[in-house]
Amino acid sequence: MAQDGRPLRVVQWTTGKVASEAVKGVLDHPGLELVGAYAFSKDKVGEDVGTLCRLGRTLGVTATDDIDALIALRPDCVVYAPLRPDLDHLTRLLRAGINVVSTAAFITGRSYGEAARAALDEAAKAGAASLYGGGINPGFADHLATVATAPCREVRHVRVTESFNIGMWAADANQDELGWGRPAGDPGHADDVRAATAVFADAVESIADHLGLPVDDIRCEVDFAHAASDADVPGRDVRRGTVAGLDVRWIGSAGGTDVVEAHVRWTVAADLDPAWEVASAYLIEVAGTPQISLRLDVLPADLATFTLDDAPALGWMITAMPVVNAIPAVVAARPGIVTHADLTPVVSRLAGGGR
Repeated sequence: MAQDGRPLRVVQWTTGKVASEAVKGVLDHPGLELVGAYAFSKDKVGEDVGTLCRLGRTLGVTATDDIDALIALRPDCVVYAPLRPDLDHLTRLLRAGINVVSTAAFITGRSYGEAARAALDEAAKAGAASLYGGGINPGFADHLATVATAPCREVRHVRVTESFNIGMWAADANQDELGWGRPAGDPGHADDVRAATAVFADAVESIADHLGLPVDDIRCEVDFAHAASDADVPGRDVRRGTVAGLDVRWIGSAGGTDVVEAHVRWTVAADLDPAWEVASAYLIEVAGTPQISLRLDVLPADLATFTLDDAPALGWMITAMPVVNAIPAVVAARPGIVTHADLTPVVSRLAGGGR
């Protein structure tokens, strides 16, 4: 809610898969009101957001590509969820005094480059607005790692690992740069993976800053696993001997000592060479006094009726909801780029109904 007790006015930026889950979250939240939406494609302009998001009902809110019209709605916040960010759009919104929560590969802005980060921070401060980025990982999992250090007298190293077979999402456009099915040893592949996963450097920076030891260097190490047989991967051609597994480690060091690691192990096939172990979970390891280990499992609300066809929507939901639930805290936060360290606790609502 706003300070005057009214729901916070929200504009949804794009209406794709993650964005559709964000719309559902906004509609279900009593402290938020959906007042507008940005249409990335011309053919979506004028369409009802309920139709675009396949909600089975209309909402009386139509999508537009007129940014001035959306700014004129005087939203408190924009849920920014395009596949790729547009710096001009972001700075325009922030300079207009509109807070932004984003799922567009943003945590601290490091991966956007220093010039872009400075421009975004300046625009937000000029508009007295806040810019926050998140998702399940990077985002929630990294914040959980910092919270996990609370029982420690000292912390020497923190590692966050995401370890999943993501074959069911492999056809998504955001997987294009990962290079599933590229030949073994293909020149430039490791560099392409580094570029595609650069937001995990943001995560390393955010964790280190939150724990009071800024890193002075961040590097990325990439290993590949290859399909031991032809793999059936929806939307991708993954033949025997081609890339079907990525192990990517973004490592932050301070004074020459590694202190924070953001690690992803993604596969699209079970039959791999080498035969990697896949945890199907998020793993948090804190090396300190004492040692802390957490395993984060994300499971459907109803296992009895859940099918593999439902899995992608669960993934989109857990990407969208950490930023939707952050909206009240972001609206109340200081101007500029903010992270979890700057926000009051981000939580969902206790709706009741029991187990």
